[in-house]
Amino acid sequence: MATDRIISPAETPEEQRPNWALRPETLGEYVGQRELIERISIAVEAVSARTTTADEPLEHVLLHGPPGLGKTTLAHVIGKEMGTKVYTTSGPALARGTDLVAALTRLEAGDILFIDEIHRLPVAVEEFIYPAMEDFKIDICLDTGLNARTVEIRCKPFTLIGATTRAGLLSAPLRSRFGLSHHLRYYDADDLLSILRRSAMLMHIPSSPDAALSRIAERSRGTPRIANRLLRRVRDFAVVRHDGGLTASIVDDALALEGVDELGLDELDRSYLRTIGTTYNGGPVGLETVAATMNEDAGTLEDVVEPFLLQIGFLARTRRGRALTRASADHLGLAHVTPPSDTSPASLF
Repeated sequence: MATDRIISPAETPEEQRPNWALRPETLGEYVGQRELIERISIAVEAVSARTTTADEPLEHVLLHGPPGLGKTTLAHVIGKEMGTKVYTTSGPALARGTDLVAALTRLEAGDILFIDEIHRLPVAVEEFIYPAMEDFKIDICLDTGLNARTVEIRCKPFTLIGATTRAGLLSAPLRSRFGLSHHLRYYDADDLLSILRRSAMLMHIPSSPDAALSRIAERSRGTPRIANRLLRRVRDFAVVRHDGGLTASIVDDALALEGVDELGLDELDRSYLRTIGTTYNGGPVGLETVAATMNEDAGTLEDVVEPFLLQIGFLARTRRGRALTRASADHLGLAHVTPPSDTSPASLF
């Protein structure tokens, strides 16, 4: 299944275990996202310089961007820097207002409530969270009709950190209540190399030259989570087939076994592109048609496969459907394919 792909940015259960953790613990260890880290550093230092965080905690923070870029990690780093606890939940887990009340009332002054996938908060829960974010109180209505009465529950000053992969689905009132909002971008190869150096050290890989780690960084699709996952697979391959050390050729062999090519494409990516290139002569063709030909779910292709292909310029979304670009045709060796003339950036979407 597409969700089991090694280059999927989604977190696996194994990566949630403490003994697998390669996450940084301080802002100094955090690599990449330099503008965001500077803004967070200033905010944390300013709060720490005040007399107490109980009266004025850190501003509420909204982190949005593709999965696997470090939103959850950054929330825990902020908590570590502030010297406070981080309580983690998710939008779907807060199904009722009482769930939010339970989460907020256990917070001590200055603590952090981290809500992942915050765009999936039910509307009813959003109504409760507005006064909590602004005035640190929750108004609960008891009974109905003539017997209706409102009870005010006070909660201690806290910081809400929200993370989402779909910032456009957040309501305007909720978005406006965050003091710091930042979009996390994909990492470049140099930042991924720095992350891999640290991960290789923590994983006690005996020999990991930059030439080998660079091969992994180039195939990681700009995502630290994928980079660390590939490093684990390469390490296992090196231990079983070699002496445990890494070389560029060992990395190439290990990732070839996993079906990941030099650009970070796997078999599902290539199958998607080949279907458009061979069956439909490069397109344009509708997504539902491609999905039916591949016997795959159209939503999976749109959400899991297409984003990276669009990012690297291998796919064009035109008014008439999906089409290959010249770069993707060349990569697949489809010399007979002539990309349609309307795949220029001006005609996308």
